[in-house]
Amino acid sequence: EDIHHAKALDARGIGYIDCGVSGGIWGLENGYALMVGGSEEHVDRAMPLFDALRPEGPRSEGFVHAGPIGAGHYSKMVHNGIEYGLMQAYAEGFELLEATELVENVPAVIEAWSRGTVVRSWLLDLLVRALKDDPELSGISGWTQDSGEGRWTVEEAIRNAVPVPVISAALFARFASRQETSPSMKAVSALRNQFGGHSTTSVDAALDQVKAAAR
Repeated sequence: EDIHHAKALDARGIGYIDCGVSGGIWGLENGYALMVGGSEEHVDRAMPLFDALRPEGPRSEGFVHAGPIGAGHYSKMVHNGIEYGLMQAYAEGFELLEATELVENVPAVIEAWSRGTVVRSWLLDLLVRALKDDPELSGISGWTQDSGEGRWTVEEAIRNAVPVPVISAALFARFASRQETSPSMKAVSALRNQFGGHSTTSVDAALDQVKAAAR
């Protein structure tokens, strides 16, 4: 779309820049990370605007002229794919900590990772914040939307023959979060029963198991 828009505007003598923006609701206070695509001439002309929006400090740590038109949004797409993977890894770690009887204070463990560990990050800080508001996340549904960037990242990986198993798994986990029941896993259960005689579980029995585990 960037390339299409740029060609249409260029025919009218208008320049075009694409800019991927990261920083979320906190960007207004902390500044936004900016990934820009376009000609050097047009980017230089808009630089005062980018300098006003980016975080304080070295320009290279919050701004990049990633390449020609389209490169800014492409970089942002990959950024969001990485974000999917990071969030899923934190989420799985949280669930495992919750599942074991050994760890008595899960929020405190995650907060302890905030300083001095290799998994510290702003995303982890936000998880700590969420757990302080709701230690068991009991007020939040597991149903998780995807805004499109994860899908586009996986599609581009396929087009370029680049393996992205972590990002793909994180995207599919979001799809799974929206299923009340899983047709695919029903099929797996049925097949296990057919070839190996493994028992299947009725819907009512499964609900009873979930309720018992929650007690």
